[in-house]
Parts: sequence; structure tokens; C-alpha cells
Amino acid sequence: MFRPRVIPCLLLHNGGLVKTVNFADPRYLGDPINAVKIFNDAEADELIFLDIQASKENRTIDPEFVKHISDEAFMPFAVGGGLSELDHIKKMIDAGAEKVIINTAFYRNPALVEKGAAIFGSQAITVSIDALWDEESGNYKLYSAGGEAHENASTLADHVRKAQEFGAGEIMINAIHKDGSRAGYDERLIKKVSSISTIPIIACGGAHSIHDLSIGHKAGASALAAGSMFVFVGRKNAVMINYPELEDLNEVFNG
Repeated sequence: MFRPRVIPCLLLHNGGLVKTVNFADPRYLGDPINAVKIFNDAEADELIFLDIQASKENRTIDPEFVKHISDEAFMPFAVGGGLSELDHIKKMIDAGAEKVIINTAFYRNPALVEKGAAIFGSQAITVSIDALWDEESGNYKLYSAGGEAHENASTLADHVRKAQEFGAGEIMINAIHKDGSRAGYDERLIKKVSSISTIPIIACGGAHSIHDLSIGHKAGASALAAGSMFVFVGRKNAVMINYPELEDLNEVFNG
């Protein structure tokens, strides 16, 4: 029975697990390794870890931390944060990550993705695109450095095409305006990217329920990532690491 991958996207800040709203105001949630253990028990499909300060601080996500994840995680996982050189990619793969996620560096040096795909395989390279809907212009604006730097030289369509041309194995689309909102994915964004891309798309930003996951998949996403949905419960956003029951996921995608 086919269903798309459902992926908790976990944010790191100062070594802790956090959650943001619109890429701002990180709220501390606890120890990320404890979250990994819970997702192990829940048989999560895959995990994503993003160090949200790494690019701003001119460093990478900690390879030792990645090794610690690898020692604990039963599922594949991807890591991102400040990866700007081939050696950075190698260190993450050597530490146990199946994939790396590259965002800011792709704007500065797109050949990094091309070389990384040639050495480690396209399946190991994900290009992440952080997009913000701008009502005034009626377009999506692209941002890097954790949402702080506006990349006005690239359009969404051109950047998607460039990612696949340079050999990325998949594209992760983060809707900044949906981050932490629990108001559902930006279907328009997913549809726009899926109409251009010939490689798989991971949608992220805004999911609240497994029904949102289904909507994101129908809009064109090959995999569905979320943060708040997997770390909060209830209207008051009580912290509780959680993951849907596998039979519920199978039902919503195949029912």
C-alpha cells in the first residue's frame, strides 16, 4: 500500500529542540535525542534536523551531534544548517546522515550541489527553499540565512529549475508565512513548485493534522514534513512529541 513519507522536521537552537513561528521566536521544547527515541517507537518514516542558527553564525550543524543522532535513530534522517563546502557534506554523511539539506550556500555556490550529487549521489542532496508570500507583489519572495536574507536575484521558478539542473535529488519547500501556524500547507506554493519540478518535493509549513498531510500530497508534494504537528498537542500547544498511528496514515492516504 503506497503512501508518501511523513517527516517530523525538528529545529535546533543552542543544542536544544525548538519550534518557531514564521521563522522567529524559537520556543525551547527539550532534548532532541529524547525526541528521536520517541519517533523510533512510533516508527516515523524519516527525520529532518535543521540548525536554525548555523548559517547566521558561519558554522555547520555539529557533526558530533549528527553522530549521536545516528547512534539513536532507527530511521533515515537528513541534516541541514550552514553546509557550504564539500567537506561539510562529507562530514555529515560520514557521521551517519543519509541526506544533507542545503539552502543558503546554493544561492552563493550552486556548484556545491552539483559536485555533492556527483560524489555522494543525487539522493543525498536536498535543496531547501524558504519562500514567503508577498501580497503586494503577488509573488513569492525567497529568503536564506534562516529567513533573514532576502534573495531578490532569484525567482521561485528559476530557483526550482536550477536546483534540479544542478543535480539535487529533491526540493524541500518551506512556507515562511505558514511556519508554526497550524493553518494548513500553502497549497498554491506546492502546486506551483510541483508544476515546475521534475524531482520529488517535500512540503513544509503549516500542517496541523493528518488531513493536512493528505491535502499537501494531493497538491503535488511527494513527502510531507511538519514541525508543530509532531511536537504540540491541543489548542494551548502543550509540548508532547507525537506521531500518527500507521493505520491512520494509511487510511487518510489510501482510504
